Order: sequence, then structure tokens, then C-alpha cells
Amino acid sequence: MSAIFDRLTRLFEHGHSRDMTDLMSDSRFADAERTADAAVLIAVTEQPDPTVLLTQRPRTMRDHPGQVAFPGGKLDHGEDAVEAALREAWEELHIEPEQVRVIGTTDRYQTGTGFDITPVLATVPHDLPIRPDPREVESWFECPLDKLMDASQWGRNSVFWKGAMREYLEMDHEGYRIWGVTAAICWNLSRRVAWLEARE
Repeated sequence: MSAIFDRLTRLFEHGHSRDMTDLMSDSRFADAERTADAAVLIAVTEQPDPTVLLTQRPRTMRDHPGQVAFPGGKLDHGEDAVEAALREAWEELHIEPEQVRVIGTTDRYQTGTGFDITPVLATVPHDLPIRPDPREVESWFECPLDKLMDASQWGRNSVFWKGAMREYLEMDHEGYRIWGVTAAICWNLSRRVAWLEARE
């Protein structure tokens, strides 16, 4: 067992053993009749200063073009969230499922664009040979877990959308803008695992 996997597992289990009331969601903007189930993989690298693997979607994609995202997508028929997240990580970044150590599924995030997303937290070796599929990934990068889990790193903004004000988070990391759904999933996970607080 790795120290990162063990620590994340302990924090994950503790965080999910209690109710949480201040999680972010776009459910009030969602159209339930058009919502599809999806899953993403939050892949944390197993190293002393862990990072998270993120992608930038091609600008030609129909959904969320050009945005920073976790590997992921819609569930195929008969799949559960873990199976879908592992399949998508393989298809997008060529991460072999055998290299992924799943910790568990965390809070679902319903988007206003038609997806009910289940994030799957896992760890992966830090030296994985990543081979992105250019049809689904414009580029990929790693962001420190410490930064993503630090509330002070996120800026809060709002926009008038679908007839109401929508608040969203964003941060810049080496020229990549992390915002929207990906930012909200990170925020919710930080509330669950209390990564930085546990180290103090």
C-alpha cells in the first residue's frame, strides 16, 4: 500500500461518514428529462507531493469544448460509474485499468448542460506513460493536489445563466483555466477529504 492511497482512503471514509450541507451543485439548472449519467476519474498520483491528472478538451467537441476536465464521459449501457471512469481514462489517456487503485465514488454533480456526474477518486503511479487520444484530448497536465484542495486558491465569480445567477469557481494553473464543473467537483471533494486540514 502507498502512503497517499492509505491517507486518502482514511480521509475519504471519514468525510463520507457525515452529512455535508455546503456542497456545490447546478441541479437547479438541470433538465431532468435530458440528463445522462456520466462518470469522471479523479486520478491522484502516488508521490510525496501528489498531483491530479487533468485534460483540456478539444475546442471542436460538442459538450464543454476547450474546457479543463477530468477523464470521463457518459456511462455505456450496463456500466456502473467506476467501470465508465476506468474505460474513459483508458480511451482518453491510455491509462490501464490495472494501474488504477479505486478509493470510491464521491458526491454526484448534476450539471445544467445535461449530465449527472459521479466522480471516482483513485490513485495511479506517478510515472504512468500517458498517451492522449487527440480526438478527445487537446492536451493534458498535472495540478498539485494541495492547490486543488486549497479554498484560498479558488476565485468566486457569478454569471446570469438560464434565468438566474449562477456562482462558479475558477483558478489558473500554468495557463490552464480550471473552472465550472471541474472546479465544483474539486471543491466538493475538498470538503469531504479535508486534505490540507488533516496534515496540520
